Amino acid sequence: MGVFDNAMLKLDESIASLFTQWNGYTTLIVTIFLGFLTYQVATRREPDTHPMLLARQADASRVRQEGESPVYRSQAAPHGMPLNPGLNVKAPGASKWSQGRNGDLRDIWRQAVAGSQEEGKYQGLKGRIYTVYGSENVIEDKLEDITRQINLIGQHISKQGGKRVAIYLPNSVEYMATLFACSFYDLTAILLPFDQAEDAILSMLRRSAADTVVTLPGAFPFESAVKNYPGLKQLIWVVDEGSNHLDWDEVPKGIGGRVNVSTWQEIINEQPAAAGTQLPALEGQKEPQDITVFWEGKPGVEEQMVNFTAGNLASAVAAQIFAIPTVRRINPSDLFLPAESLANTYTLVLTLAALYSNASVAFNSVAGKAADLGVATVGVAPTIIVASPATLLKTHSEAKARHSSFLTRTVHKLQTLTMTQSGSLPKPTFYSKLNDKLRPSIGVRPGSLRLIYTAERVGGDTPPLSSSVLSDLRIYTGARVVYALTAAKVAGAVTQTGFYDYRVADDERSHFGAPLTSTEIWLKDTREHKSSDDKNVGEIVVRGPSVSGGETGLGVVGVIRDDNTLAYL
Repeated sequence: MGVFDNAMLKLDESIASLFTQWNGYTTLIVTIFLGFLTYQVATRREPDTHPMLLARQADASRVRQEGESPVYRSQAAPHGMPLNPGLNVKAPGASKWSQGRNGDLRDIWRQAVAGSQEEGKYQGLKGRIYTVYGSENVIEDKLEDITRQINLIGQHISKQGGKRVAIYLPNSVEYMATLFACSFYDLTAILLPFDQAEDAILSMLRRSAADTVVTLPGAFPFESAVKNYPGLKQLIWVVDEGSNHLDWDEVPKGIGGRVNVSTWQEIINEQPAAAGTQLPALEGQKEPQDITVFWEGKPGVEEQMVNFTAGNLASAVAAQIFAIPTVRRINPSDLFLPAESLANTYTLVLTLAALYSNASVAFNSVAGKAADLGVATVGVAPTIIVASPATLLKTHSEAKARHSSFLTRTVHKLQTLTMTQSGSLPKPTFYSKLNDKLRPSIGVRPGSLRLIYTAERVGGDTPPLSSSVLSDLRIYTGARVVYALTAAKVAGAVTQTGFYDYRVADDERSHFGAPLTSTEIWLKDTREHKSSDDKNVGEIVVRGPSVSGGETGLGVVGVIRDDNTLAYL
C-alpha cells in the first residue's frame, strides 16, 4: 500500500471517529464558532484611515534650537515648503496648473455667487443662504439680494464718511453682508462680541476708534454711546419687519446732527431695484483693510483687541478647506450652520470656508457659547455645525442620561469598540437601532449631520472635552467631531484633531491634534519646563501666514505626545 493510500485511510478513520463521538455539545460549540466567524467576516470593515497616519500626525524638524523643541508642521505642509498662504484664486480661463492669487473676502463672495468651479457633479452649483426664525419660519435670502445689500450698505457708509465699522449683531445675513461690504468698499470691519454690558461696548468702541455702528434696536446703548463716545458719527439699525413702521431715524434731544441715524431697510429700499446688483470690478482693486476682532477671555478680563489682515483670513480659510480629506470636504450638498458667534474667528473662518465651497449656510440668532443645539438647529437639517464645548457638553450629558439601561449601555460599548479597534465610524445595524430614538434632537432630519467643529479657547472659559466625551458625541450624533485649539492672534485654529482620529485615552482633556497647513508650532522652554531629546514640553509658540504679526506665544504650557499631537501639560 502506498503512502497516499495510508494517508487517505488515516483521514477516513479520523472522520469516522469524529462523527462517532459527535453529540449535542459538539453541535453547540461548532454552531457558536461558525456564527462568530460569520459575524466577523460579515461585519469586518476597513479602517477609515491607515493607523500609521494616526501614529505620527505631524512632521517634526530634523534639528531643534537650544531652549526649544523641534518645529512641528502638518504632514501636508512639509519642512522646506512654504505654509499655505491663501486660496490660490485663478483668473477665469487660467490653467488649473497655474499659480493663483492668495485672495481675500471679496474672492470668497465672488465664488459663492459664481457657483462651484470643480469639475464633476457639483460644477456650477451654488449654495443657498437661510435665515432661521423658528421651525415654521425659515427664509431663503437670494444671493443676488445679498449682493445688492453688500453694495448699497458699503456705498452708504462710504458716502457718509465712515471708515471704521463696528458690527454689533447676532449671527445673521446682515452680519455677513456688512463684513463683505467693508471688504469691497475699503472699510475696516470691527467685530464686537454680541450681548455685552454697556461699559464693555463703550470700551471696545473707544479702543477700536469706530465711527460707524451696525446693530439691533434695543441691543445697543445708543444714548449712552452718543454722550460718552464722541467718535460715533453714524448708526445703522437693523430692524425686523414688525418694527418697520416706527421712526428709527429720530435722534435724542441734545445730540443735534452729530450722528447720522438710518435703518438697513431704508438704505436698501430707497434705491432703484437695479442699483447695486453688480459687484465692483476685480481689476485695480486694492488690498482690503484689516479686520479688528475682540477676543473674549475669562470673566472679568478685558477683551484683547487683535487686527487680522486679509491675508491672515485667506490663509486660515484655505487651511480649513484642506484639513478635511478630499472625499469628505465641504461641498454644495452640505448645509452649514454656525451655532457659535461669528465674532469668534474660528466660527467665522469655517463659515467663510463653507461659502467658498458653495455650501448652503443657515443663520440663527440663538447661536452662542451656551446655545442649545436643538433650538439652534430648529427648522433646518444641517450636515455641518460649529458649536462651543459648553454646548456639546450639555448635549452629551442629556444624551448620556437617556442611555441608562443595561441594553443601551451595552450597545454603546460595542459601537465604541468599533471606532477604537476597527478605526471606523459605526454604521447603522440591527442592534444600534435600539439607541436611535435616544439620540439628541439635532435638525429636522435625523441622521443628516455628518461633521461637528468645536474649539478650546486659550485663556478663555471653555470647559475641557475629554477624548471619551468626543467619542460619545460621535456615537450619539452619528457625526465626526473635530476639536481645535484656538488663540487670540491666530485666525482659525492653531491645531486641530484629525478627521478620522477616533482614539480614546484616559484623559480629562483631549489632545488638540496637529498644526494645519497655515501654522507651525514649537515649544519654548520655561523656568519649570524644558524640552529634551526624550520629551518636548514648554510654552506653545505658533507661526504662520494665519497669525496676526506672523508669530505669537500662547502663554500656556503644552506637550507634544508620542503621536506628534499637541496637548496641554
